[in-house]
Amino acid sequence: MNKKLILSAIFLMVISFGFSQTKEELETQKAEKQAEADKYQAEADALQAQIDALPGWRIGAFGTIGGSLSNFSNWYAQGAPNNSSGNIGFTVNAFANLLEDKFFWRNSLNTNLNWVKLDNKDIDTDSGDFEPTTDVFNISSLYGRKLSKTWAVSGLMEYRTTILNNFNDPGYLDLGVGATWTPITNLVVVIHPLNYNFVFADDNTIFNSSLGAKIVADYTRQIGKINFKSNFSTFQSYEDGDLSNWTWINSFSYTLWKNFGVGFDFGLRSNKQEALNYQVNTLGNTDVTFDNVDNDLQSYYTIGISYNF
Repeated sequence: MNKKLILSAIFLMVISFGFSQTKEELETQKAEKQAEADKYQAEADALQAQIDALPGWRIGAFGTIGGSLSNFSNWYAQGAPNNSSGNIGFTVNAFANLLEDKFFWRNSLNTNLNWVKLDNKDIDTDSGDFEPTTDVFNISSLYGRKLSKTWAVSGLMEYRTTILNNFNDPGYLDLGVGATWTPITNLVVVIHPLNYNFVFADDNTIFNSSLGAKIVADYTRQIGKINFKSNFSTFQSYEDGDLSNWTWINSFSYTLWKNFGVGFDFGLRSNKQEALNYQVNTLGNTDVTFDNVDNDLQSYYTIGISYNF
């Protein structure tokens, strides 16, 4: 009996030693392969950096899609037992940049659209259609002649509005000239002390065009599977601070499989003209003026499936 126990113990030790030895060998091989992969990846990144430095067009886009649909029938535990609901939204960030030795031409598009539906089938007063909620559309074009590696004289056209509701009411068109600073590859800072902010709207007692300064900071980068874009745009009116405004939009996406992944977008805005227009013309508060309007911070966010084009 003792001999059998001793032999069994020896046998188990041999198996364990053989397994651990095999595992260590596999881990060593994995480390060697990973070192080779890191070496080749570093070489590939260096080559990509050389490609990115060459003159020519850079074109790309990524976006986020989010949505859900549901239908309830005789679900008595809730207030509306018979209803159908849904939420559909998407964002698109696209760019087309021409970078040459003596000049550049940068074009970008950002749009965020969202529709919501809540149809209570037991009543006829609500809408059974998808109604637009989030409605953002921004497009810009920046041209510059280089003075040095990091500075250029430039001209900017930027237009922003809504396209699902109240198209071009209001709509903002900025046209200006000044300088552009590009301290690093992915950061573009526009400083235009001479800019005219054209405002298009039906109510010209609230919305007014004016002369002012335009500042834009845009950072766009791809790091491995991560796409990131942050854009801050502000107009500071020389005529009246009530006509100034700013918008900050951020977009992130992380690729999980092929071109699909998860995405997150959020935006912030401050615009006193829009706040006053909403309270006077939408809510009917005719006693509100620029002096007493509640200019609350505007915001939105979208989370969903992302796709890199």
